[in-house]
Amino acid sequence: MFDNKNAIIYSFSLGGSMSAISCIYHLKRQSLQPELGPRLMDALGGFPSNYIHAMRQDEIFLGCHGQWITAQSLLERLPIYHAESRLALTADAIIDNRAELLEQLGAAPSERDNMTDAMIILLSYLKWGEEAPKHLIGDFSFIIWDGRDRSLFGARDFSGSRTLYFARTDEHIAFSTLIRPLFTLPGIGKSLNEEWLSEFLAIPITTEAVDLFSTVYRQIEQVPPSHSFTVRDGRIAFKRYLTIRPEKKLKLKSNAEYEEAFREVFQTAISSKLRTYKEVGANLSGGLDSGSVVSFAARALHKENKKLHTFSYVPVKDFQDWTPRGRNANEKESIKQTVNHVGNIHDQYFDFADKNPLSVVDDWLDMMETPYKFYENSYWKKGIYEQAQKQGVGSLLTGSRGNWTVSWGPTIDYQAYLLRHMRWKKLYNEVNQYCANVNGNKARLYRVIGKKAFPSLAQRFSKGSEAELPDLINPAFADRTKVYERLEQHGYDFWGNSNQNVYEVRDKQFEKLYYWSVTGTAGCKQSLRHSLWERDATNDLRVIRFCLSLPEEQFVQNGYGRSLIRRATEHYLPDAIRLNQKYRGIQGADGLHRMLPAWNQLIEELETVVGDSALSEFLNMQQLKSALTVIKKAPEPNLIFQTEFRMLMRSLIFHRFIQKYA
Repeated sequence: MFDNKNAIIYSFSLGGSMSAISCIYHLKRQSLQPELGPRLMDALGGFPSNYIHAMRQDEIFLGCHGQWITAQSLLERLPIYHAESRLALTADAIIDNRAELLEQLGAAPSERDNMTDAMIILLSYLKWGEEAPKHLIGDFSFIIWDGRDRSLFGARDFSGSRTLYFARTDEHIAFSTLIRPLFTLPGIGKSLNEEWLSEFLAIPITTEAVDLFSTVYRQIEQVPPSHSFTVRDGRIAFKRYLTIRPEKKLKLKSNAEYEEAFREVFQTAISSKLRTYKEVGANLSGGLDSGSVVSFAARALHKENKKLHTFSYVPVKDFQDWTPRGRNANEKESIKQTVNHVGNIHDQYFDFADKNPLSVVDDWLDMMETPYKFYENSYWKKGIYEQAQKQGVGSLLTGSRGNWTVSWGPTIDYQAYLLRHMRWKKLYNEVNQYCANVNGNKARLYRVIGKKAFPSLAQRFSKGSEAELPDLINPAFADRTKVYERLEQHGYDFWGNSNQNVYEVRDKQFEKLYYWSVTGTAGCKQSLRHSLWERDATNDLRVIRFCLSLPEEQFVQNGYGRSLIRRATEHYLPDAIRLNQKYRGIQGADGLHRMLPAWNQLIEELETVVGDSALSEFLNMQQLKSALTVIKKAPEPNLIFQTEFRMLMRSLIFHRFIQKYA
């Protein structure tokens, strides 16, 4: 297989970089038509790459548009064939626990520095077989052809940081990092998936769908995060190889020991994500999550004589902050405090004055290959990627999942926990200290704690029920597709009850994979466009497992929520940032203000949307017309986060997608 004169091998180099993999397999083990593989690869041709390499023989084709990010990746051309084991592999992967794996795999010390991540995956498969993905920490999707039994095996990382779609017919199954190449497979069309559409429209937050195998297209599916697959004897089978659950509680002797243990795990995770021969960047706001990532990263890079490049969004100059007390739309001063304290940082601030949520819609639709909801932050996220690409960044650090890991610690919910368990003295002290820290009213706080502690009683004695939120989905479409029944079956709390148990919500963040799939998809597809990888150390498996193993008292202490990260970053971050509980940044608050020059254009397009009879099958036109009446009265800047404006922007994005791609 692949090592004799009958194998067809393509390989040539180009400028730029991206990473995307592809595969076609004949399910009846007949020879592939020679044009199928090149068609699949040609559909990726609009993106830059360092090299394009492919292999074909008999019933199997493997391809890769290779991206050079790490020093080791400069040494590889994927796909690779391992003649001794009769395995071939194509991969889109950066493996972070290299040292641990190389030790377990018995690699010779002289080979370890230069061993590629792809070879580590292949050797892991040789050692552990289909259990291999459990041992891998990093961002990856990969496909292995096993010539010993002529089968396929592959996997996607636990949170879906790299995408992997597939399509199947009676004769073929094809895989690709992107959706569009799969339409080159004979018999695969662009008919829409009504169940996916109904979930997308019914879920009010940025989650796309709860069925993680489905996509917007009926014939295109995806390998879910935390899943592996096998293709054998003409059938594909899936297995969830990892479910993250709370670990056995770690018991140490003192706060200092917990803090030191955290710093060790966090530094290990961050250092592994600095592995690039290019520059290292970071998305920096004025808060704890990104600040803690930056503080650890800058220290580590100093030892390598490299500087950390930070990219921060700020509002346009003529914006007047309308946000409520306690929120801050311009975090530049807070960011400067972090930068000055940490050192070894090239800090940069961008207002992206030429961009707004409307101007980037078409570009995001082209990248995502699907409708999206996150219009509020879309323009500055795109801008940061563009700037990072211009400066030769290979690894762009973020702290996107920090709220559920490193900076976990909900003060009020913890106090409610103390009340439920009648720990009166502890509760009394925590309430007193919290109110002193934030200048809060104790009587009002106790009422809030009581509602949190006993939500069923609070609802019983409530004077009235909460107002229902308007639906974007047409009620008839919702009924026909039974979308709310499906969401309920998946355990999705789509109304976001304010009295819900936040500890149960946290468990769901790791158990239910749909919460984070859109984050990984957006990050992966931006990396394909801009030639760099988004790396989130707060989402590292080692960090997650450590944080879930800690007793709750480590996360809330002395009236401080997020206590562990505050204590562990002493000397790493300035106290004004580290101990702040009074002010929070809010990004994207100037989004509507940016759209004022195009306001008439926006209103005209929205009127077209609400008047489109073809869309009325999917969208709740009655609600959209009412929402349009509200925003037409006056373009107030605070509308940007209001339900009415959110529904209208999402309907506009949905409309453009249907027009262009359906």
